Amino acid sequence: MGDVAAKIKIMPESIETDLAELKEKIKAVIPAKADLHGDIVEEPIAFGLKALIVTLIVNDEEGGTEPAEEAFAKVSGVENVQVLEAYRI
Repeated sequence: MGDVAAKIKIMPESIETDLAELKEKIKAVIPAKADLHGDIVEEPIAFGLKALIVTLIVNDEEGGTEPAEEAFAKVSGVENVQVLEAYRI
């Protein structure tokens, strides 16, 4: 099996959410089988709202990104989590 790069979009609950704090919380819950690739990037959405884009490297096995998605969704301040892209590397 190989590795997969997955780009995950994390939407904060509101524009008042402290993104720097949210980034630290997200980094703290990344599962052991996943590695953060690069920095967590802020992406403008609309009216001051910004999403966080996280790129992870995970093993190409069944349910590869699910542990990370579930961990991110449980973080205080996260509205929803969506996988944007996943491709083998």
